[in-house]
Amino acid sequence: MLVRGQLVGLRELRPDDVGERYLAWMRDPGVIQYLESRFTEQTLDTLREFVCGASARVDTLLLAIIELATEGHVGNIKVGPVNPHHRTADVGLLIGERGVWGRGYATEAIRLATPVSFDRLGVRKLTASCYSDNVGSAAAFRRAGWMDEGRRPAQFLTDDGRVQDQLLFGILAPGQQPPGVV
Repeated sequence: MLVRGQLVGLRELRPDDVGERYLAWMRDPGVIQYLESRFTEQTLDTLREFVCGASARVDTLLLAIIELATEGHVGNIKVGPVNPHHRTADVGLLIGERGVWGRGYATEAIRLATPVSFDRLGVRKLTASCYSDNVGSAAAFRRAGWMDEGRRPAQFLTDDGRVQDQLLFGILAPGQQPPGVV
């Protein structure tokens, strides 16, 4: 295990983590309703290619979220790729197991992945975003200590055609100063 919290731990996501359960997450409309990957039909092969491709990159972390009580794989967190000029990276998150939603797993995964990302990827800032209706994701980033950085009005269209704002979040590495702070 790369890092352990009270509820979950994070470890590298491996190709052998890709199975029918993971595929079921990626085909569940409720699980993927806010993921851009919902626009592409997922198969075991496409998921394995994604895991292998991300794992081969030195500028990306792809981590499995492991429920400590059961040692079960319940989701993923991806950081990167790193923008080498700005030394920033985006964070994406998926809790695939609906039975663990609302238990704080996403918040703890974000809290655990944040310092690991700063250390392993050498970034100075992490960013994330979500649909404005994705209240669970927004709350998880806020509870993990990330700052609200803004809103892009009418940025997304949902599958049923509704317009959604994009909420923006960020966090600076320790020792980094926000603009204008001396």
